[in-house]
Amino acid sequence: MVGAFASGTIVNPLTAHSQYMGGMIWGFGAALLEATEIDARHARYMSDNISEYLIAANADVGEIDVIMLPETDTQVNPLGVKGLGEIGIVGVNAAIANAVWHATGRRVRELPIRIEDLL
Repeated sequence: MVGAFASGTIVNPLTAHSQYMGGMIWGFGAALLEATEIDARHARYMSDNISEYLIAANADVGEIDVIMLPETDTQVNPLGVKGLGEIGIVGVNAAIANAVWHATGRRVRELPIRIEDLL
């Protein structure tokens, strides 16, 4: 995956890089693995234990390239510092869904994307 981000003045580049990378891995996991399963009969979560919940880890993801673009934005505040928050996840789900569409011709509009959605 490659992500390019412009987020104003970066105070700590190492932390920002890790935040972006973590968001991209989270987006990958949300697109392909994570799901909240609910038992309709009992109106209870079936995936209520993290030991049974699939979360993407570094071993699940190939190479990740984070590009931090320089940006000066003094309108947000005098230093131009913006919050990174969850910005790394933005676009990852859509990019994976579009890649699936280009590869298979099937447009999937629900996450996670599973093989059953493509049959």
